[in-house]
Amino acid sequence: MEIDINLSQFHDIFFEESFEGIEIMESELLNLSPGTADKEIINTIFRAAHSIKGSAGTFGFSEISDFTHNMETVLDKMRNDELVITQQLISVLLSAVDSLNNMLISHREARPYDTTLVENVTAQLERLAPHASTDTPPAKQETSQGNRQAGGSDHSPEQRWRIGFFPFEKLFYSGNDPLRLIRELKALGEFAIKAEVDNLPDFDDLDVHNCYLGWRIQIQGQITREQIEEVFAWVEGDCRLEITREIERRSPEDRRKSPEQSGRRKTDTESRSIRVSTDKIDNLLNLVGELVITQSILNRVCNDLGMDSSDKFLTCLEQLERNTRELQEQTMSIRMLPVDNTFQRIPRIVHDLSIAQGKQVTLEFSGETTELDKTVLEKIGDPLVHLVRNAIDHGIETPDIRVSKGKPEQGTIKINASHEGGYVILRISDDGNGINSDKLLATAIENNLVAEGEELSESQIHNMIFLPGLSTSNEVTDISGRGVGMDVVKRNISDLGGTVDVWSEQGTGSTFTISLPLTLAILDGQVVRVGKQIFIMPLHSIKETLIFHDRDANTVAAKVELYKYRDEYIPLIRLTELFNIEPETSVDHPELLVVFDIGDKHIGIVVDDVIGQQQVVIKSLENNYKSVPGLTGATVLGDGSVALILDVLGLATQHKETGNRVTTA
Repeated sequence: MEIDINLSQFHDIFFEESFEGIEIMESELLNLSPGTADKEIINTIFRAAHSIKGSAGTFGFSEISDFTHNMETVLDKMRNDELVITQQLISVLLSAVDSLNNMLISHREARPYDTTLVENVTAQLERLAPHASTDTPPAKQETSQGNRQAGGSDHSPEQRWRIGFFPFEKLFYSGNDPLRLIRELKALGEFAIKAEVDNLPDFDDLDVHNCYLGWRIQIQGQITREQIEEVFAWVEGDCRLEITREIERRSPEDRRKSPEQSGRRKTDTESRSIRVSTDKIDNLLNLVGELVITQSILNRVCNDLGMDSSDKFLTCLEQLERNTRELQEQTMSIRMLPVDNTFQRIPRIVHDLSIAQGKQVTLEFSGETTELDKTVLEKIGDPLVHLVRNAIDHGIETPDIRVSKGKPEQGTIKINASHEGGYVILRISDDGNGINSDKLLATAIENNLVAEGEELSESQIHNMIFLPGLSTSNEVTDISGRGVGMDVVKRNISDLGGTVDVWSEQGTGSTFTISLPLTLAILDGQVVRVGKQIFIMPLHSIKETLIFHDRDANTVAAKVELYKYRDEYIPLIRLTELFNIEPETSVDHPELLVVFDIGDKHIGIVVDDVIGQQQVVIKSLENNYKSVPGLTGATVLGDGSVALILDVLGLATQHKETGNRVTTA
């Protein structure tokens, strides 16, 4: 009976693993230095290409397989010192990686790709390795390539090998096909094979998606162990593999050696992972959020019923709270990824732009293991890229100008990530020309973005680069000069609940500091009351809470209220006026002023009472009602009522623009 397995169900895994291979190839190519053949780097690139080629062939993506084979041939010549590594060679391979990436994206989205671009890159690869497009079958070419890699020649002695290949049951789930591996192995020399069927279950227990067979193979020819291991490299961890030269006398115990004893890398149990859809994780997070709300309601009910006297009940309730919090933290950690995932895009951009502009730029990373919510991480990529591009275009000078200023020829861009409080802080620094404050201010006045004669601090002037339509560039390029981009950077970061600030010194350099929340799902909040309405304020931004009296406020320009806080005057926001809330008529205590840190400034929000602190689950207003300026979401409190979560940064921005009024329509 012939059973047809639909391989299309594994396409998502193939594309995901292929894109991981693309990232590896691009990263390692950028680590190559002209004139230096680092064999370890080249072999890493080769293995990634080989894995993509084999998988593409398995799933019928012949164009991808053929294209990657051309890349393999060039890489093979590089590791055999038949090609001198130059900047031009690296650039061609980077273009090939781009073309391969576009082909993968096109196949994934079931749309045609740019064949002209692929043909041009293929022609460049063939000029580098003329034999890449001969009629010799790929497997045969790989045989000769493997011989050269091992230092052999066409006259190297023949060797006989015994191979035990025993796939794990779930091998097919990774998209691997034992038949393809066996065919590739067969092409190396004289070949004999026998199937092992000891693990084959009864027909009723047979699962067509599992692999139950194993194989014992004999092969003879001018073959090295490295060639054999290369064939099985991309099923490493998905099978048990035994490779023995026939001249070696080994006991049965030796043949059953563990993978790490036979020279293969140990697959650490602790490092194993599974691929899970983000939709499933989001559903899990939502359920945990509901559990947190239920636990909060239970607390409230118990207090209302006066059940505090029951020590045993309270103990159980505290245990539930601890378990709920731990479950919540563990579930949240599933979505946390290191920011290194976003940093991976940057080296290629720096490499291409620095060459295009004739500049020398060194890129330094630190804090790459700092973790951030996956959603935040995906949305911060474009703003980060724009800031780096801006640093190269506007900041870093050309080598001759840098030398004339007493600087080294190479400019430096540093990107650092760190945890500070409940935020992740990203700092993008360069040692370039810095911001010309006088020119920036003059441009802002010329574009009517600021009033002439208005007194502004150096920091306020620098932050004007985020104003829409403002550019100090003398010419328009493909990179910058149109006055769009920096305002989008700030808006995108603000949409994530974050802030961005800039420090700069002309002639020394600039530093952009991005502050982002760890997650968009959970918030440590301060519960406050204004009239009869309950609000949640983000706890991490609160500097302090003060007793407030109306006599301490001063009105400026007939619409803006200021309060003298320490040595500065800070703007006041009254939520009663902002959201048209009826004020409390019978107040037996003074109002309170909650002071917030907003970048390097402060703002005060007047409230009637501070109820306490509570971790809340953020529910989207836009999905359940509509977007409301000044509010970032809502949550359900312990008594079942809905509380609105304040967007303090948004309130501060709107207050600056419109005074103490925010339009909620």
